[in-house]
Amino acid sequence: MLAQFIGRRIVLLIPLLLVVSIVSFVLIQLPPGDILNMEMLRLRSAGTQISEEQVEALRQLYGLDKSLPEQYWLWITNILLEGNFGTSFTYVKPVSEILAARVPLTAVVSLLTALFVWLMAVPIGVYSATNQYSIFDYFWTFVSFIGIATPGFLLALVFLWIAFVQFGISAIGLFSQEYEAAPWSWAKIVNMLQHIWVPIVIIGMASTAGMMRTMRGMMLDELNKQYVITARSKGLTETRLLVKYPVRTSLNPTISTIGWMLPGIISGEALVSMVLNIPTTGPVLLQALLNQDMYLAGSIVFVLSVLTVIGTLLSDILLVWLDPRIRYEGVS
Repeated sequence: MLAQFIGRRIVLLIPLLLVVSIVSFVLIQLPPGDILNMEMLRLRSAGTQISEEQVEALRQLYGLDKSLPEQYWLWITNILLEGNFGTSFTYVKPVSEILAARVPLTAVVSLLTALFVWLMAVPIGVYSATNQYSIFDYFWTFVSFIGIATPGFLLALVFLWIAFVQFGISAIGLFSQEYEAAPWSWAKIVNMLQHIWVPIVIIGMASTAGMMRTMRGMMLDELNKQYVITARSKGLTETRLLVKYPVRTSLNPTISTIGWMLPGIISGEALVSMVLNIPTTGPVLLQALLNQDMYLAGSIVFVLSVLTVIGTLLSDILLVWLDPRIRYEGVS
């Protein structure tokens, strides 16, 4: 049954990803003009003369003279058949090279942030619910409100200030200076892990606070239900009772949002990455959108959308496996 469900969902992903690719490409093209118009204006404002013939030649070279459907077809076929995402006008190099350098680090930061959120939010939410109105509960309720209300980039700035003023250290970047340009090695990975906890904690604050409140509310609702009272009257220990019944049921809404968590983490990491100078896709995407670098921006949005769709698929699979009460049409 589970295998049939997974197979059916994977088949449905094909048209969904096609729609995602179309939306990603069209959204980037909505603003008027293109990168060549902006570059021409910048050069002319700097006093550099450029003829319309030169601009038109560049437009034909990069396929910007074609209609929107033709540009999309050229872009998506090159991706599927050749793995060619086009050329970035801003960086003047293949988009695939930029993605290869940025997407893995973004994935690592996002996955570790999601792991941090789960490891912090679930236990705290469970303990707050089982010790309602205690000092611990009030403390973490206050912390969660601070985490939800405070922007990530502001937390990053405060952390940088404290680290530099109080301890005399710089918390900028994912690597020490000697490892920034060095090839990947075990020493460089260890050095990255020593620095990566800073953006993980800062980016994960809002998600941790939100999930903690959700877990607490679900647990409070489940603890008052009749099946928990019956299980407790049969002599089950409190720890076994919590893990076997209310905790397992309360995890459903948190698991269902795994796919949605990724866009939130990525959108939150863009400004944080700029503040902390982290080489992820966030700052590159922002710069590409400002410059109307359509191939770079469209490719990043498409890749991140694919990761989000995959995350949603994984959350659905985990829900079916975790809660046998869930039934999907066509699974059985």
